[in-house]
Amino acid sequence: MKAGFDAVFDKNSKVLILGSFPSVLSFKEGFYYGNPRNRFWGLLQEIYCRQLNSIEDKKQLLLDNNIALWDIVFTGQNINNGKESSSDSNLHCEQVADIPWIISNSKIEKIICNGKKSYELFCKYYKDLVDMAICLPSTSPANVRFDKEKWVENLSKI
Repeated sequence: MKAGFDAVFDKNSKVLILGSFPSVLSFKEGFYYGNPRNRFWGLLQEIYCRQLNSIEDKKQLLLDNNIALWDIVFTGQNINNGKESSSDSNLHCEQVADIPWIISNSKIEKIICNGKKSYELFCKYYKDLVDMAICLPSTSPANVRFDKEKWVENLSKI
């Protein structure tokens, strides 16, 4: 079992973007959405007109725009045929993130789930918070039906 990354947020965060669990490349990079083909950071660069050259730049962009970032799976594993995997279909959750804790330590009013697996697990473990959440198309390079406009629409309202 592996532990994911710490949440990025502060007391002013209004929106929580909730992924599923770090990919193999994200663990290698040491931060969220470490696969250079994942659309996440490129999308945020475009929406907020900022260059992101480091992990610190990424964290600052999130905080400057009142965005929190975390994964629903706090500890788990992603194994396929004995090898580490990045596919959500192989994800096994041991412990979920403490979403009420992050909400109580911020101003979060809305949760954007990055993909179906994140939303499915969120709904399973936090039935009382489902009204706060929406599911947007995964930014993963494996998602051929990615809809950038849905992300732009939701992130421009923060």
